[in-house]
Amino acid sequence: MTRSAERHVLQFCHGYDGPFLDCARQYANLFAGSGYRVTTVFLTGAADADVAAGCASDEVLFMEYSSKAIRGLKLGAIRDMRKIAASRNFSFCIAHRFKPIYIALLGTRLPVIGVHHAFSDYKRGSRKFFAQLFRKRLSLLGVSDAVRDDMRACLPKWPAQRIQTLYNRIDLEALQAEQLSAAQARSELGLSADAWIVGNVGRLHPDKDQATLLRGFAAAVPQLPAHSQLAILGTGRLEKDLKSLARELGVADRVLFLGQVSQARRYFRAFDVFALSSDHEPFGMVLLEAMAAGVPLLATACGGAREVVEGVGILFPLGDVEHMAQGLQHLAAMDDHQRRVCAELMLDRLRERFSDRAVRDVFWRLPQVTDLTARG
Repeated sequence: MTRSAERHVLQFCHGYDGPFLDCARQYANLFAGSGYRVTTVFLTGAADADVAAGCASDEVLFMEYSSKAIRGLKLGAIRDMRKIAASRNFSFCIAHRFKPIYIALLGTRLPVIGVHHAFSDYKRGSRKFFAQLFRKRLSLLGVSDAVRDDMRACLPKWPAQRIQTLYNRIDLEALQAEQLSAAQARSELGLSADAWIVGNVGRLHPDKDQATLLRGFAAAVPQLPAHSQLAILGTGRLEKDLKSLARELGVADRVLFLGQVSQARRYFRAFDVFALSSDHEPFGMVLLEAMAAGVPLLATACGGAREVVEGVGILFPLGDVEHMAQGLQHLAAMDDHQRRVCAELMLDRLRERFSDRAVRDVFWRLPQVTDLTARG
């Protein structure tokens, strides 16, 4: 490959499973109209034309490594990354998650902006050492202030301006166009047209704390509408335990475990309320998807969820069944006018803080980005 004279940005992603394909789109979209061409590289996953089309990138490359092949030193991936970096006039690299950051720093001489989507990524001593070793070329972004603050605490010797926040975001109009009407969504999910439905979307995993969700729902039922139901979309290792808990609480007939639902974001208008009971959610894209659908929110007051919901929904302390039940009861008592006002507040929040346009403006003002672009 001949080296291009155009300015390029290298985006390096671990894979495209789950929410990470949209993460690739989000970051490529930052460069729309900027004069930079975006090359997105996926470390794992087979080459896929639909994935390439969904990246909003000028070029998409697939390394096609297996998870097993990138354990240990990752020498093959480092060699491949070196070849890719030599083939384009890359100004800098944006790498998502630790393994791509590691490979990008060892395989290139580029400045690297590392994006972190989870807590505790720098609690290991080996990772702290690595970050310190490459501190002149590495700067970091967290997907929420909570993730940012976690990294700053783990790397106290780093200047604060080298570790910043860049929120996850949505293409609001595209998402709303994709979301089904309440009637269509309920029909496709097999939900009753006249039930009052609390929705939850996520893995059945301890981190999502659906046990608190079940207990809060059960405690609230006597004061909820007569035909209240809890619909949980997702699968995981706790499914058997959660179904057993629903029986113990006497609400098994009201709790619907709908399993894995493809493109669950399309169905959010089926819900009267969206409840997220997660333990320290780093961000919570599902909250944005519920907001776009106009569905009132109830979420734990910890992690990144607080930053999304505060002021436009109800927050309750982590694991607090009583306050969760009270939140459900409050939302059930809302009239149509209050729901419309709530929906408008959520849309305003999305446009001002979590839209592609809003976050693009923030990105180009970040100190690490202004420094890199000033270098040419």
